[in-house]
Amino acid sequence: MNQLRRYSWVVSDSLVINEIYLSLQGESTFAGLPCVFIRLTACNLRCSYCDTAYAFTEGKKRERSEICEEVQRLALPFVAADVRRRAGDALLSDPPPHVGGYRLPLVELTGGEPLLQPNALPLMNQLCDDGFTVLVETSGALDISKVDPRVRRIMDLKCPSSGEVERNRWENITYLKATDEIKFVIGTAEDYEWAKQQIATRKLATICPLLMSWVHPLRPEQQDKSLKRVPEGQTPIARKDLVERIVTDALPVRFQAQLHKIIWPPEQRGV
Repeated sequence: MNQLRRYSWVVSDSLVINEIYLSLQGESTFAGLPCVFIRLTACNLRCSYCDTAYAFTEGKKRERSEICEEVQRLALPFVAADVRRRAGDALLSDPPPHVGGYRLPLVELTGGEPLLQPNALPLMNQLCDDGFTVLVETSGALDISKVDPRVRRIMDLKCPSSGEVERNRWENITYLKATDEIKFVIGTAEDYEWAKQQIATRKLATICPLLMSWVHPLRPEQQDKSLKRVPEGQTPIARKDLVERIVTDALPVRFQAQLHKIIWPPEQRGV
């Protein structure tokens, strides 16, 4: 059955949501900042290293107003701290409501693939209108041109070991802005060489920040049977080797570790 027919996304303002939670942003140039994550259900890809396969099908339909209310509830401690500061009686231990000009907490739509659900677009619009700094994590296989320009798009370019390299929607590159980010998930030496070639030939460093993320090995319970296999003939790359290659080749990229997998068990949800 076509995934887009499995849920009544176009009825009212509802979306199918896997989970909403407050944690720290684990990746991107915003790593380390408090963030409310809205994980949407369903994905049209099956990358070999996917660690959120539970979001392929698990989820509950929720109205846009309900989602926004939940985000506001989770953000309330930061708002309260801001109010106290404006009143001049803030405590030194209170978390700052803004960092680098960005309101805290951030809000990120992730998945699954959030752009599969049409109602994700008005949800992002509403969150921007509400004053949040909004991020969206997307695979790069779907059109990003209709995303609100206030939203910071963190877009993958799928490397060969994902098993989904043919799904890259290259025309998306023309829509990227300086406030967006391109992410390469690197699991093999072939991934690295492929990414290095794309950076050079497409002049990606002139467009927006570039991220390289090492593939964290999946635990047995995360190895969903529907995931693609790494193509034969590829050579796994160690995290240290990846970092050393980036430095040796003077690549204009930001290496990123997934902070949430360092702080909590790699398979833990809601973090």
